[in-house]
Amino acid sequence: MKIQHIDHVGVIVRDLAAVRAFFVHLGLDVVEEGNVEGAWVDRATGLDGAKAAWVTLGTPDGGASIELISFDSPIDDGPIQRPSFNTLGTRHVAFAVEDIDAVVARLETIGAEAFSEVQRFDDGSSLCFVRGPEGMIIELEEQTN
Repeated sequence: MKIQHIDHVGVIVRDLAAVRAFFVHLGLDVVEEGNVEGAWVDRATGLDGAKAAWVTLGTPDGGASIELISFDSPIDDGPIQRPSFNTLGTRHVAFAVEDIDAVVARLETIGAEAFSEVQRFDDGSSLCFVRGPEGMIIELEEQTN
């Protein structure tokens, strides 16, 4: 038995349309979307009366994808968290990009906040962390070939 690959990362969001738009603006493609509910969803999630909308977004190269899920029921009406970078748990999603400066500037026009200026390394690679919708931390990395 062996793991074949990472298929997707699931992210629970409150405003599915806004977060979807952010990732489409970043350059991801909508792969699938839909709604789920019923007994199997309750059993799979351990929630009673689970009802959710979802969208799967993929990278242009067909690699791993992100599945955004917004629950209509039961609703988590707690505040959206803006954890520090060192808060325990899953903390960020990373993307390899071309022209990191242009990507950061484009994301800032729709409300993303960069943690700092783009960091440049001796090998020619660069990275920048931005806070996206609903407090998500997104890593952008321009890699050298």
